[in-house]
Amino acid sequence: MQKLSRWILRIAGWTIKVTVEEPPKSVICLAPHTSNWDFIIGKLSCWALKRKLSFMIKKSWFVFPLNLIFGAMGGMPIERNKKTATTDQVAERFRQSDSFHIAITPEGTRSLVKKWKMGFYHIAVKANVPIQLAYIDYGKKEVGITEIFIPTGDEKADLKYIRAFYKDVQARFPEKFLR
Repeated sequence: MQKLSRWILRIAGWTIKVTVEEPPKSVICLAPHTSNWDFIIGKLSCWALKRKLSFMIKKSWFVFPLNLIFGAMGGMPIERNKKTATTDQVAERFRQSDSFHIAITPEGTRSLVKKWKMGFYHIAVKANVPIQLAYIDYGKKEVGITEIFIPTGDEKADLKYIRAFYKDVQARFPEKFLR
C-alpha cells in the first residue's frame, strides 16, 4: 500500500513534508478541512508514510458498507448532535495504548465555521499527549507535519498559536476556511 500511495500522490503532483519525529502518542490536528478530497489525500499520505492512525467521522457516515471500510481504516464514529463524553473516551484509549494517534479536523465540518471545535485540544490535555500540527495545502500541493505542539493549558493562547500555524495554508475551498 505504501508504494501505491506514494505513486498516486506523485502522479497527482502532491508532495509530503514531514520534519518532525512521530511521537508514540499524539492528537493530529489536521486543517484546513473544506473538501472530501482532504480525507483521500490524508489517507494516501498516511499509507505512504506507513503511519497508522485513527480518525473521527460523523456517525451518519458509519452505515453499511461504509462502516466496514471506515472501521478498517481506523474510523471512530462520533455523534455530533449529542453531548457525549467523547473526549474522556478518547483520552482513556490513549491511556490504554502504548502507541495511538488520532487525526481530528478542528473545524468539525467542511463548511465555513467561525469557531473551531476544541475536542482535539481537550483530548490532548486530558491524555497528556502532544498535538501534531498537520496540513493539506492545495496551493503548494503539499501535505505536511512540521511541528509538534505541547499544550500549555492556556486554551486561549494555545488556540491562537495553533491557528496562526495555518495562516499561510491554502484550503481546497479558501472561502470555507477562516484563519
